Amino acid sequence: MFEALGNRLTGVFDKLRRRGALTEADVSEALREVRVALLEADVALPVVKDLVNRVKERAVGAEVIRSVSPAQQVVKIVNDALVEALGGGEGDDGKRGLDLNAPSPVPILMVGLQGSGKTTTSGKIALRLRAKDRKKVLLASLDVQRPAAQLQLQQLAERAEVTSLPIVAGQTPIQIAARALDVAKRELYDVVILDTAGRLAIDDALMAEVAEVKALAKPHETLLVVDAMTGQDAVNTAKAFQDKVGVTGIVMTRVDGDARGGAALSMRSVTGAPIKLLGAGEKLDALEEFHPDRIANRILGMGDIVSLVEKAAETMDQAEAEKLAKKMQKGSFDLEDYASQLKQINKMGSLSGMLGMLPGIGKMKAQLENANLDQTVLKRQAAIIGSMTPKERRNPDLIKASRKKRIAAGSGTSVQEVNKLLKQFDEMSAMMKRMNKLGQKGLMRGGLSALLPGLGNRRPF
Repeated sequence: MFEALGNRLTGVFDKLRRRGALTEADVSEALREVRVALLEADVALPVVKDLVNRVKERAVGAEVIRSVSPAQQVVKIVNDALVEALGGGEGDDGKRGLDLNAPSPVPILMVGLQGSGKTTTSGKIALRLRAKDRKKVLLASLDVQRPAAQLQLQQLAERAEVTSLPIVAGQTPIQIAARALDVAKRELYDVVILDTAGRLAIDDALMAEVAEVKALAKPHETLLVVDAMTGQDAVNTAKAFQDKVGVTGIVMTRVDGDARGGAALSMRSVTGAPIKLLGAGEKLDALEEFHPDRIANRILGMGDIVSLVEKAAETMDQAEAEKLAKKMQKGSFDLEDYASQLKQINKMGSLSGMLGMLPGIGKMKAQLENANLDQTVLKRQAAIIGSMTPKERRNPDLIKASRKKRIAAGSGTSVQEVNKLLKQFDEMSAMMKRMNKLGQKGLMRGGLSALLPGLGNRRPF
């Protein structure tokens, strides 16, 4: 979502780094370009003015001009201003995601316009609460306007492995909400999610219905779901709901699309409501907590290592990882282990998305896209290994010319691709053996040159 803005800002800071010592004129020129980049990203004008003024106050001071690395100092100041605009920084209580600190069952009210992804988001939150927080969740659709809306939520509940309120034809949203709350109390649910109806646009009927349901349910969380692809319209929608109904948090959907990111930067300043969750795909597990500092780091090309590690921790099998580590220490890593690692990586989602969390990777974005990593490399390698016999996977040295032809035919690939995989595996195995021989002290002394013997003779990048 922030790719275009990130690229523009990275270009601005690259110019500053090339200049070494900075004057006030240099900083002012850079801030003009930052202002244009923010406006092009569809950030609200008052937010742009406030952010740029905040940066200018700090950036034209003596500590930047006299700094050993003035360009880096300016980047840090912009980063801090972005974090504040996104709802972090000073005064941030550190709480992220949903607030469930209330007596059970905790009511969560989902509101928003039609087409914003409200029903799907309800299913995502239900799955997250069940799988991550071990909560007993009840889903209830109050949408009697849209055909099959209640059936859609019922199907999502089945996929999320949570309970949905049985459908009773002819009931009003208020009657459905009252029945859901009653069932949740009697059957000892931890959380009840009430998915309200939307409209194509904000109108009095929509607001009256939401207000009536809210008065009855007294929700601990009122979450507004907005589509990031609608840009400033999403901000206007959020402001209208906040003014007329009151919301405790915002969920932005379709952040994996090509939205310019201005809505996210504007949302907190314009509405006062924090962004709590981000929907980054159609799958039910494609939901993540919103962290202002991590998002700011992504925008400025600093990566998001923390989120990458968290995602790995959630998806990686601990027992499998320990077993693999022991095999690597013994030097008995084989193609079956390699295939297991490919499966673990696939669980983490898009490979280019994961690489996008690494610092400085933005400049390589075009090359990564051209490499078509997600769609080809991992799947083809998994198919090649899957076409081998168990004996071949455990002992790749058995794979000669005739076997390579059979494996290529069975996996729908070429002999060249089989050779490439075997070569990569040999290089990986050789590196692991060197690591075992060197030990920790040897690695500390020799670094990468100890692992890659030819590195010392090469020119630095």
